[in-house]
Amino acid sequence: MHELAITESVIDLINREAKDKGFQKVLAISLRVGEYSGLIPACIQEFFPIAARGSIAEGAELDIQSVPAAFRCLDCSYEGPVERKAACCPDCGSTAIRMTAGREFFVDSLKVE
Repeated sequence: MHELAITESVIDLINREAKDKGFQKVLAISLRVGEYSGLIPACIQEFFPIAARGSIAEGAELDIQSVPAAFRCLDCSYEGPVERKAACCPDCGSTAIRMTAGREFFVDSLKVE
């Protein structure tokens, strides 16, 4: 249930940005959540109205886009998805793979007035 704390941190970040940039109301928030971030987008969506209550983000539309995991094989240079259970390169079978996308969590954009 750390999604509530994470969502509250997003609201704190938005409040700091509002002070710095001088906007008064947030109309929409776009988040990017990696497949392997450990966060559950549905929970963030559920907790958002609670975290935003009384803030400049109250009533804002929340758009959460999932970022699929991507990997690069250090042996054959394959880049793309990898089957979770196999955890190896689908081209050469090597286990020398590095995740290049899928762990991220960030505010992509804000629509403000």
